[in-house]
Amino acid sequence: MSANTGMNNIMKQAQRMQQQIARLKESLAEREIEASAGGGAVVATMNGKQELINLTINPEVVDPEDIDTLKELITAAVNLASTNAREMVQTEVDRITGGMSIPGLI
Repeated sequence: MSANTGMNNIMKQAQRMQQQIARLKESLAEREIEASAGGGAVVATMNGKQELINLTINPEVVDPEDIDTLKELITAAVNLASTNAREMVQTEVDRITGGMSIPGLI
């Protein structure tokens, strides 16, 4: 195999990866990742683009005298949903790239 043929194969693989990443980016908005805190008292739902799309708060945890606990539960649920969304995206990217780190893909 000549160096030119090898380079052509690498370029084709890179283009194929770019196409797969483009399709993945399009599908991320449709994927939902849910995380909860306080035994389900607060549930945060994010899409694969790490956008918060829903936040459910059990009315029983809404205590006007204890807003700090509610803030902690919301923060915990949103942070966990964000982490889960990032991990899902990374898993999908790794599946496409074979685990190869390519800066700026997503």
